[in-house]
Amino acid sequence: MNATQITHNDLDGYAASTVVGAFLPVSRIVHVARYSDIGPVVDVELKRLTAARTPELLIVTDLGLEAPAVNFLKAFAAMNAKRAPEQAHRLVVLDHHASSLDQLREQGIVPLPPQAEGETLRRFDLGDPAIVLLIDEGCCATRMAFAHRALYATQEPDEAQGLDLATLVEAVDALDLWKKERPTFLGGHVLDEVFWDNVSNLVPLGHPWHDRFVGELFRGAAGFLRQGLPPARIETEVGALRARVLDRLLEGEPDDDRSLTTRMRIARILARSETLFRPLSDGTLLSFGLDSGMFQRVSDRIMESGRARRVVNVQRTGSLSFRSNDETALDGARRFRGGGHKDAAGGRLPNNGSAFSIADALSQVEPVLNPPAPDPSASPFGALKNWKG
Repeated sequence: MNATQITHNDLDGYAASTVVGAFLPVSRIVHVARYSDIGPVVDVELKRLTAARTPELLIVTDLGLEAPAVNFLKAFAAMNAKRAPEQAHRLVVLDHHASSLDQLREQGIVPLPPQAEGETLRRFDLGDPAIVLLIDEGCCATRMAFAHRALYATQEPDEAQGLDLATLVEAVDALDLWKKERPTFLGGHVLDEVFWDNVSNLVPLGHPWHDRFVGELFRGAAGFLRQGLPPARIETEVGALRARVLDRLLEGEPDDDRSLTTRMRIARILARSETLFRPLSDGTLLSFGLDSGMFQRVSDRIMESGRARRVVNVQRTGSLSFRSNDETALDGARRFRGGGHKDAAGGRLPNNGSAFSIADALSQVEPVLNPPAPDPSASPFGALKNWKG
């Protein structure tokens, strides 16, 4: 069964996807950065699942259930009700936000009675046995993914990996719940630094290696914690760990050069990626959410190779960065109320908008950068020109 995971883009969300990936091959992971993105993301997912011919599994972790997400739960159940029982999709939601309980109650969805006195886990019945909704304020989403793995697991990690996962869970749980009194709290801080130092600036979101890269860093750093290494020692070891992870990812790549820095090595691979860059009608290549430093290196290699003469990167906040080798970057930026140099310029999406995915960015940039030619028949003069009387 094809499996997709939607999760938050913080330490807990990524750690939860690392745990799920250890017990289940996940074909696609969608990381949600902002509450405002939840509605568009789940709408896209609902449309995709409605059209899917075979049953799939959707796992949602660490995603606060704001009103759009609660509406999605209802719509998912309604969609399943129209499918044959053997074609029903499965949905597993593992959340721990108190606000989610409030949103559910506001829409008439109340938890079942707890199974034990003092239990923090809340279960919900949405009238569809294929939907499991669990909310537990007493632990983080990563711990929930580990504790409730029987809901989705199809495989077991080896013993060493299992021990590292358990260490990961304890550290993330202490930090995410801000339990400073726990001895694992400091380890959570270490993992958080490893996360933010590496999550967006090297293997970018959207590349097939992204989650594998972060997950292997998590497991390796958790292994250091399990060995009892102090934070300062782990900080120095992470560089070597990252190089080992990269060596595995780039094994067999003909143009890899291990004498280069991590960013230099990865830039060579990213410049060839078909998933990170989408062509516009004029040949400009568009990327979404790339780290500024990585975009600089990758765009240069793209233009050097002749793959494109102009590249544009769209950030979630709506800012655009243009690079070119034919002095057209500034021309592009001017269409987005921007400015800069002839081959390096920037602007903003129309109406100070934002973007939540590369497809969304593409839909906003294309009509502004390459507006359709006017239809002569749309004007009175054009109509007279085409009139035969």
